[in-house]
Amino acid sequence: MKKWMLPATLWMALWMAQAVPIAYASALNGTADAAFDRQFGEHFFEQLWAAYPEMAISAGYYRTAERLWVPNDASRAERTRFLRTWLTRLHAIEPAALSAAHRTDWALLDNQFQSALWYLTEYRDWQWDPSNYNVADPIALLLDTDYAPLAQRLRTVLRRLQEVPAYYAAAKQNIETPVAELTTLAIEQNQGALSVLGDDLQKQVATAALSPGERALFTRRIAAARAAIADYVQWLQAWNAQHSATAGRSFRIGAAAYEKRFGYEIQTGDTAAHLYQRAQQEKAQVLTRMAVLADLLWPKYFPNTAKPADRLEVIGRVIDQLSVQHVARDDYFSEIRRLIPELEGWVSQHNLVALDSSRPLQVRETPLYKRGVAGASVDAPGPYNPTAQTYFNVTPLDDYTAEQAESYLREYNRWMLPILVIHEAIPGHYVQLVYANKSPSRIKSVFGNGAMIEGWAVYTERMMLESGFEGETAQAWLIYLKWNLRSICNTILDYGVHVLGLSEADGLQLLTHEAFQADAEAHEKWLRVTRSSVQLTSYFAGYAAIVDFRERQKAALGAQFDLKHFHEQFLSFGNAPVSVIEQLMTGAVAKAVPAPMMQAR
Repeated sequence: MKKWMLPATLWMALWMAQAVPIAYASALNGTADAAFDRQFGEHFFEQLWAAYPEMAISAGYYRTAERLWVPNDASRAERTRFLRTWLTRLHAIEPAALSAAHRTDWALLDNQFQSALWYLTEYRDWQWDPSNYNVADPIALLLDTDYAPLAQRLRTVLRRLQEVPAYYAAAKQNIETPVAELTTLAIEQNQGALSVLGDDLQKQVATAALSPGERALFTRRIAAARAAIADYVQWLQAWNAQHSATAGRSFRIGAAAYEKRFGYEIQTGDTAAHLYQRAQQEKAQVLTRMAVLADLLWPKYFPNTAKPADRLEVIGRVIDQLSVQHVARDDYFSEIRRLIPELEGWVSQHNLVALDSSRPLQVRETPLYKRGVAGASVDAPGPYNPTAQTYFNVTPLDDYTAEQAESYLREYNRWMLPILVIHEAIPGHYVQLVYANKSPSRIKSVFGNGAMIEGWAVYTERMMLESGFEGETAQAWLIYLKWNLRSICNTILDYGVHVLGLSEADGLQLLTHEAFQADAEAHEKWLRVTRSSVQLTSYFAGYAAIVDFRERQKAALGAQFDLKHFHEQFLSFGNAPVSVIEQLMTGAVAKAVPAPMMQAR
């Protein structure tokens, strides 16, 4: 399901709160907050999960898990009615009468409903993005999560499997002018989906406490589901074979849709165009700092060699020299596993943020049905099942040639690989999502803001080096700045491609020549920007907002500023946008919402 969200409503709600006399607002808060909680408490979420059963599974709510939402006209109409009904109910509550914490929940819900309606009725990617259709992820979550005995989980999967043929029939009916690049992605990922319904599932069925009739029914439904997936793949392959890459819709979504989607998903109060300009300025500043570091390192790595006049060449050559220091191909996974306890120890010893030892983290190969977009990611449990397994997905290098693997490993060299693990795990995504599941506001935990989530992970990379991790060396800072430049150039590339029409040649030139990325990484990023939009801006947008907020807090609090307290309080507000968290932390409500208690690690 798409992320929802709209900043204009948020700012209006916050402005309205300031326009109401304090005494009047205080008198209303108790009654209004109680009314809001009654309306948007458990009853609302029960109806939400009935309308969005796949999202419910991701959140750890399994009562509606047996239902597979079939994406046909009737289902979309039903979902549209649901959203409009709850939007009307939300607007019946005056946000100015709510407390700050509830007022921001109101604004987040408003954005969710408005955004979801826009995706269904205007953006309509269900007509042109075949990769929207894939049954694998919810089934895999049900099979991999021990929320109930295996037999019970299998019966839930069995009921979902019944609707798989109808699901893919509806998908084929929906697709009109598919994007070629997204068609290829859909083919790859749905081929991977077959593995979820493969031998491992058959073994689970054979060993679980099921009746002979249930096992027989499983065999029939698995066969029918696999046939439906294979038919969808073949149908997409036939479309690709019969049409040129320009016959369908362009993967470039254009300026109007881009700004609209950016507003819903990023929620920093900024525009996409302004963020693009800021990224260009930040890129110039980072290159200046990199040039200073490269000048310092040049004599060490190139003694008795004249330094080139071109600063980009100097930076690039020093980075190339550093990049030869990397793990062996066969040690890639084991090194990632080794780094996790090292990072945990550093975070705890330097009082950066409290960690929770009760939340498991497992490094695994990225499942086949998830590949094709990013080389590493995290799958975290939702707030309804917070103790479930968190997976750190790492795509193996098995399909790479020796040359491609070397290029990839040079990118994730001796200094870069720890930054990747910081971002995805400690103290990045994994830690942030553990805190989010403990937020007192379920609304802020369930409806995640991508810019806050990605921004936190990017922020922690800088925060770790500021704490002295990697020894404050010029090498570590140069490679970090190269990584930071990646987040900045993600924004430049994404906006440049989807709004300004940046060509593949110019995009690759930006990534390799001006951001010093290895060829394998640059080509993977180009592939990603043809298969997604706006999401690549979330890294820089969220990071910049968090750093700006932290520096304002430092200036305001002076000697009273405590970094660990700042981090824990920031994370305590769930997955809310940074602008919302700042409002809550700097207002009176911050004193009433303590950071969740975390078990020290």
